[in-house]
Amino acid sequence: MKRYRVAVGAGLLCAAAAWAAAPAAPAASSSVAAAAAHGGPRNRPPVVEHYVDLNSATRQELMTLPGVGRAEADQIVQHRPYRTKTELVTKGVMPTGPFLSLRHLVVAMPPGLASQKKKQVAASQAQVAR
Repeated sequence: MKRYRVAVGAGLLCAAAAWAAAPAAPAASSSVAAAAAHGGPRNRPPVVEHYVDLNSATRQELMTLPGVGRAEADQIVQHRPYRTKTELVTKGVMPTGPFLSLRHLVVAMPPGLASQKKKQVAASQAQVAR
């Protein structure tokens, strides 16, 4: 029993020494840097001016997304229509990893709504041009 206590004590001393000798984490220079290091206050996705609609985008528009080449764009077009953007993964169009890098850049609008939305955007741009 005495050997057991000595072994446990020696192990605790080694662990404490290693912990004390570990380098301290560098201090953040500002609260902004600290928030960025921890993913921000709510881990918000970046703001995007133009979302790519999975149901109406052309192959060229889809290829502007990160990690989407010609083959991936063709797969996305072939598996249309999408009710939600997560169907890219559930339909086997793309693995989860690449999907996570572009999920904040895409939307899946119903086909009728997408064409209606494009008409509204075109009309508003025409009014601005006048």
